Amino acid sequence: MITFNEKNRTLKLDTPCTSYVLGIREGGFLLNLYYGQKLPDDALWPLARRHTSASFSPCDPDDPSFSQDVAPMEYPTNGRGDFRVSALSVRTGDGSSVTDLRYVSHRIFAGKPDLPGLPHLYCTDASQCETLEVTLRDPVTLVEAVLVYTVFCDCDVIAKHVRLTNRGENSVKLETALSSCLDLPSMDYDLITLWGRHAKERQLERRPLGHGLQGIQSKRGASSHSHNPFAALAQTGATETTGDVYGFNLVYSGNFTLTAEVDHNATTRVVMGICPTDFCWVLQSGESFVTPEAVLVFSSEGLGGMSRSFHTCYDAHLIRGRWKTEKRPLLINSWEAAYFDFDTDKLISFAERAKELGIEMLVMDDGWFGKRNDDTTSLGDWFINEKKLDLGRLVSSVHALGLKFGIWYEPEMISPDSELFRAHPDWCVHVPNRKPSIARQQYVLDVSRADVRENIFAQMCAVLKNYPIDYVKWDFNRNLSEAGSALLPPEQSGEFFHRFVLGTYALQDRLTREFPDLLLENCSGGGGRFDPGMLYYSPQIWTSDNTDPIERLNIQFGTSLCYPASVMGAHVSACDRTGYRTKGDVALWGTFGYELDPNKLSAEERETVKTQVCEYHKYYDLIHTGALYRLISPWENAFVCAWSFVAKDRREALVTVVRMRKQESTLFHLKLQGLDPDTVYTVEETGERYSGALLMYAGLELSDEAENDGESCKLHLIAQ
Repeated sequence: MITFNEKNRTLKLDTPCTSYVLGIREGGFLLNLYYGQKLPDDALWPLARRHTSASFSPCDPDDPSFSQDVAPMEYPTNGRGDFRVSALSVRTGDGSSVTDLRYVSHRIFAGKPDLPGLPHLYCTDASQCETLEVTLRDPVTLVEAVLVYTVFCDCDVIAKHVRLTNRGENSVKLETALSSCLDLPSMDYDLITLWGRHAKERQLERRPLGHGLQGIQSKRGASSHSHNPFAALAQTGATETTGDVYGFNLVYSGNFTLTAEVDHNATTRVVMGICPTDFCWVLQSGESFVTPEAVLVFSSEGLGGMSRSFHTCYDAHLIRGRWKTEKRPLLINSWEAAYFDFDTDKLISFAERAKELGIEMLVMDDGWFGKRNDDTTSLGDWFINEKKLDLGRLVSSVHALGLKFGIWYEPEMISPDSELFRAHPDWCVHVPNRKPSIARQQYVLDVSRADVRENIFAQMCAVLKNYPIDYVKWDFNRNLSEAGSALLPPEQSGEFFHRFVLGTYALQDRLTREFPDLLLENCSGGGGRFDPGMLYYSPQIWTSDNTDPIERLNIQFGTSLCYPASVMGAHVSACDRTGYRTKGDVALWGTFGYELDPNKLSAEERETVKTQVCEYHKYYDLIHTGALYRLISPWENAFVCAWSFVAKDRREALVTVVRMRKQESTLFHLKLQGLDPDTVYTVEETGERYSGALLMYAGLELSDEAENDGESCKLHLIAQ
């Protein structure tokens, strides 16, 4: 999987279908020679040839034929003649920010190391993955960078992170410390990103690369609704099924950057990591800093191939714990049914109706704690509002019905009107001499502080240990401003954002260790923190607060570019946009559940829900473990969209078609993907039989019999 050619001075990393090749140039410069479809070769030095230099660019003082400014540098640094975007910038005590990393050594070993305090991909069997560590060092500052790469036997991904250590005697300050850089030899790509806002998350945008800088970032203290820490470079003309595509994803939940720069030679550099704005990290002698992990994918089979590589990897090497493989309970959440207006009896009535419908868990959302009857108070006071709720009777009644019980928290937030804030006003995120901004009637707790985390965790444990809670929804409903901590000295103020994220990780890690059977679902006003960092602690994330099934199509299609169906929280709600059939068909693409008052369902709606519950169980394994194929995307067709899940053995498939809007033409052919062309499939709904070849190459003729906008249908294909 990873080999070193001593004669050629090349390091080659092979996944099942891709190769990533590094070259150690004379002088100790580490270059990226190739990343793409798998090659048998490793003598790839001709691929590193560039124009001798850029205009007015300096050359290496020991080798006038070499200029970093035009070389495919594997981990480019600042101040030594590479004027493109840098991956590393280090400020020393003399005020200089010049860094010049040179190769020292490397080692190859089985398995994958943990990243202390950070989420990361993992491998339980050391024989199924291999890791390369390349040590680089600046001979003047003695700053050392260990570039760490892992490849896996079962998926086409490369995981990358960097461990930076100060080997000198004096302290240094990291001003930029990114996780990954990739230099590509052309600009013939489109940049694909996922932008959005609250209730409109992960909307696809595709634009051709141009000279200069382009990219995305977050400065919000979270990965954010605005931009997801994912991007792809798709070869011009690449489609869902054809063309070269590079995918990039950062396993991180805080401020991030992803920048693509095209230089005067029409070559492209892509860097990714912690956003340098408002970031610095002081390294004393002997101290280390570990960057978040970047995940890279190359696909020669278009966007669909890229997505399936991410899905396979995250299902196998990111999701952890009991609920990675165990079937998750079908839930109903109280929020859209009751908001803050509930008591013990009302929630018990929800559970009784849910039991009749076959639903398996009741989740009590916001409003159960402190004096919380609206959103102006009590965040931080995580004790039961006994005037409103008898939690013991509620939980025992729900469990007596055979249902599981879940509860809502927002642990990183604090209300100005709370006992916790009155006791500890300095515990909120703030900077001296400025009144903290308020959003949604709340401040942010400084979870970078161990004492704050200890208080919150103790309050949570007082509930979770005294009542048999099966599920926790962890919310995060505002971004960070006036970002500072009372405990950080001024010279370390730039460490706050990262320390805040590390504090959140520490809390979630402790929670999942203390309660290993707990099903944790992350949320951030819906999908404002939908990233691989959160998925390391929770196997699912609430995809969006927008439960309109037609609006959800764009959100779920966009999310699926990187994230598998198994992690996408998707529910049926009482919105009037479509009927319950379409709501259910769209929500099946995800974890599935309900956001409504079950007491208000009509007899006909109750029967529809019962049918959907049966379908949830029938198709659970296929959706959660099968391969996703986006057949018709809503960003390409204004009238209809379609997708399918195909079993790993290709013996079964589920096809879903949604008519978003009626169209005058009533005839179209839907070509399927991923089937075995030599297998005959029966369409369960009609009894018709077709070869896989016909279904993929000719397609199914689907007449538009919909009477209204927003109608849907499913086709279940079974191999004969």
